Amino acid sequence: MSKSTVTRLFIGGVIAVGAGAVLALAAVWLAFANDVFVMAGPDVVGVRGGSLAWSLLGLGIVGGLAIMGGLISGLVSWIGALLNTWQLESKTWFAVLLLLGHLQLRLLRDDGVPDRRARRHGSRRPDLGRGGRRSDGLRWLRHIRLASMT
Repeated sequence: MSKSTVTRLFIGGVIAVGAGAVLALAAVWLAFANDVFVMAGPDVVGVRGGSLAWSLLGLGIVGGLAIMGGLISGLVSWIGALLNTWQLESKTWFAVLLLLGHLQLRLLRDDGVPDRRARRHGSRRPDLGRGGRRSDGLRWLRHIRLASMT
């Protein structure tokens, strides 16, 4: 894949995500402005049917599809850039692209829990670090959970 193709895919993906976000936000804003949503205080409890509601739903779906297409385009451009940098003699750019892409994917899926063992409710198993010693690396997490529960 040539560099210009990778660049076009990436820029097209950014534009598609931006346009999709604008469409989806416009659909929600128009729905609120035209009283399509049935509200009970700050909560949406229903939708008033009609042609406007269906049109705005379609607009929101088109916006969501544009966002998904832009994200897929970005992923394809990242894979193309990885393949291009792999062909270079120096593998520095390949390593940088691979690590940054991995970091980005980890940040997108991060739920605030650094260890799978901490996700289990009621787990009393100690977090053992290197050499079998107890690690207090999750102490900060316990404080955050307690603060968010109060």
